[in-house]
Amino acid sequence: MRGLLLAAVVLGTASAAHAADMPDLPILRGSLSDGLSQSSVNWQGFYAGAQGGYGASDEHFSGSNTNMLATLLDHNVIQQMDVANWNLGLGGESHRSSGYGAFFGYNAQWEDVVYGLEVSYLHGSYGGMSQASKELVSGSALTDGFFHDVKVTSSAGISISDMATFRGRAAYAWGCFLPYIFGGFALGKADISRTVLVEDAVSTTIGGTYTSLQPLSANDTVHNHMIYGYTAGLGVDVNLVGGLFARAEWEYIRFTTNIDTNINTVRAGLGYKF
Repeated sequence: MRGLLLAAVVLGTASAAHAADMPDLPILRGSLSDGLSQSSVNWQGFYAGAQGGYGASDEHFSGSNTNMLATLLDHNVIQQMDVANWNLGLGGESHRSSGYGAFFGYNAQWEDVVYGLEVSYLHGSYGGMSQASKELVSGSALTDGFFHDVKVTSSAGISISDMATFRGRAAYAWGCFLPYIFGGFALGKADISRTVLVEDAVSTTIGGTYTSLQPLSANDTVHNHMIYGYTAGLGVDVNLVGGLFARAEWEYIRFTTNIDTNINTVRAGLGYKF
């Protein structure tokens, strides 16, 4: 037993002496975690660039003129035919367009994780229009004693020329690549038009001759109107040389106005980090 204890003491002393003679390896200083870093590019700082894009806008016109029609027919006898709630067939439209613009922002970097704030601008021609009509003859005389032949024609359109999104970004640096996701607030400048035309004719009998009355119409057209919404998307920045980088991106924007509009664009850009 004494022999085993003596041997253990001798071996422990020899190991301690050997460890004391070993060089101070980087791994002992925690450098292994630094060596595992995938980032070879410093993304921190301000940057700016130019971009071009192509995408589709989807407009949903259903119900966009309901309030206008109800106001136009307020206290009108033909409201007994529930005209304000007619389904006029204003549905959805989809159009494609290209655009160009710029972006600028700031990145803050912690090892391979990058956070940032960015403003992105795109000029183009996004939007569309829809028109529909419906005609109905009352099945019985209304309270004024006449049968009514009512036709309603409705149209709505939106044209968005400028869009700006204010985004928060989260990214992960991987070599010369910086894949990212973003979300934020969207502003747009749009021309919006809505029109309603109500034509009414009356007769003393349902099969008789109808006499046309003065048509009623309403128009609401605004130019350079500010619209609001939100944005989300993803993309990747690729360092080319020095502070120069290329960008590929997909962005979704939804504007919630009288005419609900969704815009999806794919973009390519070239930027420089200062």
